[in-house]
Amino acid sequence: MITFENVTKKYVNDQVAVKAINLEIKKGEFFVLIGPSGCGKTTLLKMINRLIPLTEGTIRINEKRISDYNIHELRWNIGYVLQQIALFPHMTIEENIAVVPELKKWSKQQIQKRVYELLEMVGLEPDKYSQRKPKELSGGEQQRVGVVRALAADPEIILMDEPFSALDPISRTKLQDDLLELQRAIQKTIVFVSHDMQEALKLGDRICVMRDGEIVQIGTPQEIIQNPVNDFVREFIGVNKLNPFHLEAVMQPITDEDHERNCKESISSKDSLQTILQKLAQFECLGVVDNGKIIGMVTRASMLQYLAHDSLERGNAND
Repeated sequence: MITFENVTKKYVNDQVAVKAINLEIKKGEFFVLIGPSGCGKTTLLKMINRLIPLTEGTIRINEKRISDYNIHELRWNIGYVLQQIALFPHMTIEENIAVVPELKKWSKQQIQKRVYELLEMVGLEPDKYSQRKPKELSGGEQQRVGVVRALAADPEIILMDEPFSALDPISRTKLQDDLLELQRAIQKTIVFVSHDMQEALKLGDRICVMRDGEIVQIGTPQEIIQNPVNDFVREFIGVNKLNPFHLEAVMQPITDEDHERNCKESISSKDSLQTILQKLAQFECLGVVDNGKIIGMVTRASMLQYLAHDSLERGNAND
């Protein structure tokens, strides 16, 4: 879908922002770029829609070089969501969402139908919100509009540059959950920049850890937690410093129906964290068995949330 072939970005003073990147992002994948400040993750993202020109190498979308696309066509077919929401303050919410469809000469009927459909998709009642101005919405509501504006013309690719980092923790968690639900419905190719490991573990199908303009490791959340490639990744995700593991912290209630429908594999209540992680790499849900009885379940999502929260707690303790 999106391929980077020996992509390098240098600035005038020969400072290298991104160095010889080779990478393939698959169609329909939620791909997270993460790393410390200045590692090159935002530069990499902005090269996809030519906001930043590359110095060397080639980027292709659907096997076509991005330099061969008309620049307007390229950007109209790539949604873009920023940390700074950047809604047009003088326009209504409907007019903000309609910008790219209007540039693409959609009919008024098509546009209104699309606007209402998208607002409903993110829980904003069209009759209530479509004619409001951005200043009449909360920060979380504005960011929802920013997300659906990026989806308005039904692009294949969505670029998201730390879109939730300016929000309060409650709004941020809710929008992350909403985005996961939305992605299950729309199956877009999403490239998402974050500096927050908890967010990356929660959202990403695969995570690309970067440092000093280079890729250090790419893998699923489970692969990166279980097999960090070096000390930098190990320290970044805090995987070697986990607090004592208690199964109760990740176990959820379960019914027989849940177990039959969703949990195709079981673990013992006495299994180690490593054993549970290995099984969760293969199964979305595990039943927990104690003395021959099912007492609960552990899901991939609950385990990742636990590991990310544990890492965040230790990071705060070290500040």
